[in-house]
Amino acid sequence: MILETGVVVAVESDSLWVETIQKSACEVCVAEKGCGQKFLSKLAGKTTSIRVLLNQRPSKHFAVGQSVTIGIPEDVIVMASLLVYLLPIVAAVAGAALFDGSDLQSIGGALAGLVLGGLLVNLHSLKSRQDKRFNPILIDDQIEASVVNLQH
Repeated sequence: MILETGVVVAVESDSLWVETIQKSACEVCVAEKGCGQKFLSKLAGKTTSIRVLLNQRPSKHFAVGQSVTIGIPEDVIVMASLLVYLLPIVAAVAGAALFDGSDLQSIGGALAGLVLGGLLVNLHSLKSRQDKRFNPILIDDQIEASVVNLQH
């Protein structure tokens, strides 16, 4: 479980939007100029907003500006990364192989597969929007956070 502390930036009826500060590993990484992560983080900024389900907790207990601790299971990050990055690529390769004729047909098939893969990722995202297994969880207090750390 990866724990992050953030600030509530919006409260909805069933979820919170929590802004966290990204920690960069660029200072200790050996790739330095061979990696574009540092450049991208400068362009995009240093904060990230994450939607966190309330899990039957009343939203009135939370206010904008409140500091909260959230937990993100490692397997969720791994599976989401595989889904978002690999599914469109595999669909593009399958589309190119399926329309194997002229170069133009292969390119069209690859683009169609890429779009289809992106749509499948979007569909999965919409279906799992309220699923507790695929979303960050709200850690109540420091005692529960230390228990979670000891278990993992």
